[in-house]
Amino acid sequence: MISELFPNITSDELLKATYETLYMTVLSLIGVIILGILLGLLLYLTNKGGLWENKFVYVVTSALVNIFRAIPFIILILLLFPFTNFLIGTVRGPNAALPALIIGTAPFYARLVEIALIEVNKGVVEAAKSMGARNSTIIFKVLLPESMPALISGITVTSIALIGYTAMAGVIGAGGLGNHAHYYGFMRRDFDVVFACTIVIVIIVFIFQFIGDFISKRIDKR
Repeated sequence: MISELFPNITSDELLKATYETLYMTVLSLIGVIILGILLGLLLYLTNKGGLWENKFVYVVTSALVNIFRAIPFIILILLLFPFTNFLIGTVRGPNAALPALIIGTAPFYARLVEIALIEVNKGVVEAAKSMGARNSTIIFKVLLPESMPALISGITVTSIALIGYTAMAGVIGAGGLGNHAHYYGFMRRDFDVVFACTIVIVIIVFIFQFIGDFISKRIDKR
């Protein structure tokens, strides 16, 4: 369909770029969810009144989260080039973008996780404590299940941010729709390519938003 609207664009090239964008988004999202939940739990549990209250750990973790959130993503990619080259063996291609995507986005999701956990009814947590529940039981049987709708909504917001980040990563050779729009569209002054890539990215965003909203509504028991 897009090839019919934009004759200069081949379906194979656009499909390859779309696949690379989805590949980077899905794989990095998995890493972001794992790291973000761990960081968010650590922030919540070590904060004042938390199950593992520890001011030093909270301050250090919070500072690291704030620092990585504050660094513009395009600069973070450049700063991580040595680490990416050591880990992946190259700084180009979809795989090379994954470390920066995960490290750059996990702190953002960690804050969303912390907010979701703070919003859990404290009475439910206190009730679990009074029944002698272990900390691990409170975390996995109370906190995470009770905050699940907010966690899913946070994942939706984060995934959309990730799609934008993949486009930025594409500008410096990570592949995907961002790379395709930059090198085959902007650099060659073929703005049909830029417009087509934009349409595909918007469609992907809408799909992720729809899936996230659907799952969040299904599991929300309130």
